[in-house]
Amino acid sequence: MANVFDTLVERGFVAQCTNEKELRELLATERVSFYIGFDPTADSLHAGHFIALMAMAHLQKAGHRPICLVGGGTGTVGDPSGRTDMRKMLTDEDIEHNCECFKKQIARFIDFSDDKAIMVNNGDWLRKLNYIDLLRDVGACFTVNRMLAAECYKQRWEKGLTFLEFNYMVMQAYDFLELNRRYGCRLEMGGDDQWSNIIAGVELNRRKNGTAVYGLTNKLLTKSDGKKMGKTAGGALWLDADKTSPYDFYQYWRNVDDADVEKCLSLLTFLPMEEVHRLASLEGAKINDAKTILAYEVTKIVHGEEEAKKARAGAQQVFGGAGAAENMPTVPAACGQKLLDVLAAGKVFASKGEGRRLIAQNGLSLNDEKVQDVDYILQESDFHDGTAIVKKGKKKFFKLEKGTKVC
Repeated sequence: MANVFDTLVERGFVAQCTNEKELRELLATERVSFYIGFDPTADSLHAGHFIALMAMAHLQKAGHRPICLVGGGTGTVGDPSGRTDMRKMLTDEDIEHNCECFKKQIARFIDFSDDKAIMVNNGDWLRKLNYIDLLRDVGACFTVNRMLAAECYKQRWEKGLTFLEFNYMVMQAYDFLELNRRYGCRLEMGGDDQWSNIIAGVELNRRKNGTAVYGLTNKLLTKSDGKKMGKTAGGALWLDADKTSPYDFYQYWRNVDDADVEKCLSLLTFLPMEEVHRLASLEGAKINDAKTILAYEVTKIVHGEEEAKKARAGAQQVFGGAGAAENMPTVPAACGQKLLDVLAAGKVFASKGEGRRLIAQNGLSLNDEKVQDVDYILQESDFHDGTAIVKKGKKKFFKLEKGTKVC
């Protein structure tokens, strides 16, 4: 029987790991309780969380028990990792609402029946802590110079790091300690930007409990050029159908760069790796078949099979069916150009001012997604077979044809 650790490595999840040999043996011989934390910074999970949920699902399928932690406590502080400024402070009501939204979404990916997984909220213990007791019990286990060496703090050092955010690592480390005590949790997982925080939790468990626990980070969801994946003309690619429609979600994955197809199929679907390699090896126009399968499989996991079928049919109708696109006025475009400039030059608007007003009124769509940024730059992922569809108002459609400029 294959070890799930090998599965994660083969599919490209693993970025860093503490004591890989021991962890691999543990996963092969015991039912391991492991956790991933999700801070409620919004009322929906997004594409960046999706890779963590997939890693969690692979481990559960192998018989291990996920502990899904929502940050009702850590969400009051905000993780400084990957941030250039302080996160917006949330009210207790916002945090509670967002946590409830997360719980409903996570339940679509993870099976919570018969103790196969548990859901916890770190507000249940962090909000009850006595500050002086925490300082004496846990604070003594952290050195300031080591904390400052962490990448999450180094990036903020010049712009200013608040004492509030400086406590975040201690809080996350305490979560791991508490989960080990309460549920026998042996493994913490998270994105690679969480490595310093995870290491802190591993060390805290060793010092306070004398327990061998482990940390594993997954690679962040990035494009082949290193930029984060999951950004659209309307903002983040949300997993909530009310924030990003199943059609828009489908279209995003249908339009990924050729170079990203194999990575996305490996990380974001359950297709066997033999099929992943076969699809990724397709060349020329046939690579679009692989993208269609990718979009369908990812949308099916997130929104269900019925919505995936609807999204696929809708895309085929707009982009490939009944000559719909052939009858649209054509506007030349290129990657790297401002959408507003392209449309103004193509006489879609009488002026850029008209275009700005239309965008402000939610009257402009790109590939059926509302454009909210007047300075939006056209990207490779916006074009399907060299074509993107713009909708002005309710009934006017225009076809953007991509030129030779490289994104």
